[in-house]
Amino acid sequence: MTLLRKTLLSIWLLPTLAVCLAQQVGKPVLTVDPPAASVSEPAAPPATGVSTASAVTANYIIGPEDSLQITVWKELTLSATLPVRPDGKISLPLIGDIPASGFTPMQLAADITTRLKQFVTDPVVDVTVLAVNSKHVFLIGEIMHIGPLAITPGMTILQAIATAGGLTPYANKKHIYILRGDPGHQQKISFDYTRAVKKGDMQGVVLTPNDTIVVP
Repeated sequence: MTLLRKTLLSIWLLPTLAVCLAQQVGKPVLTVDPPAASVSEPAAPPATGVSTASAVTANYIIGPEDSLQITVWKELTLSATLPVRPDGKISLPLIGDIPASGFTPMQLAADITTRLKQFVTDPVVDVTVLAVNSKHVFLIGEIMHIGPLAITPGMTILQAIATAGGLTPYANKKHIYILRGDPGHQQKISFDYTRAVKKGDMQGVVLTPNDTIVVP
């Protein structure tokens, strides 16, 4: 092949080679498919029973006006947040009106579970006491806010006085007392506010429902 023919052949091949190189450069690189997401195990159902607010123990007795959360696992339409009515009952889908007052949260959960079994396969029910409104004490005398006061389990007289806004400037702090029990058979429990604060005894007397705190 003569030198002229080799030169012409090289010139003719250059555009073809350039096109091939361009196609190779612009060709997308295949990526490895990402690994399939691992499938997590389904969460186990919660244990049947009671899930109460932090201040409410498992043996707390539900009363009228308490606020409850009823949760039926995987059954949102059967779950509800509702107050206990003055008649001591609550109303739930499918089972209607049922008594709640007088039960512990665990007992109420068991009762609802039994009632739901005719509608739901293996129902898992949880009862939470959201707010305690059924337990009251009464404050009278030289205190900022007299009248009934809702109490939580374990509330002390000092905590009740603080919740009611504290004592007035005219309060006789050394002769405060609590009346406890049925009328005619009431127990008088003396409480020295000044001494309790001075000694750092900030707990004081633990209150029970229907106590009357008298601040002379």
